[in-house]
Amino acid sequence: MDLTQQEWSEKLAADDNAQILDVRTDEEVEEKHLPNAKQMDIQNPPKFMEELQKLDASKNYYVYCRSGARSAQACAILKSQGFENCYNLLGGISEWEGETVS
Repeated sequence: MDLTQQEWSEKLAADDNAQILDVRTDEEVEEKHLPNAKQMDIQNPPKFMEELQKLDASKNYYVYCRSGARSAQACAILKSQGFENCYNLLGGISEWEGETVS
């Protein structure tokens, strides 16, 4: 499900069962990322799928990338693997106005 910045942050703030996923590369994550985000680089498919197998399918996943394209792809993969709740951040971190860590 695609959510705007406001919808994503409000839903995340009210979710006790949330996990944030950052699907960007190591270099991108080093520049800035969201607090408590777990990185899973979708551009490394074997490692991405390996990490995916370790995720708890009962959690709600809030996924972001730089602009929203890779995170949309990641949500589609999560859904195909039986993850019910996956929320894509439209516009990605490049449009994020909330807290970041660098």
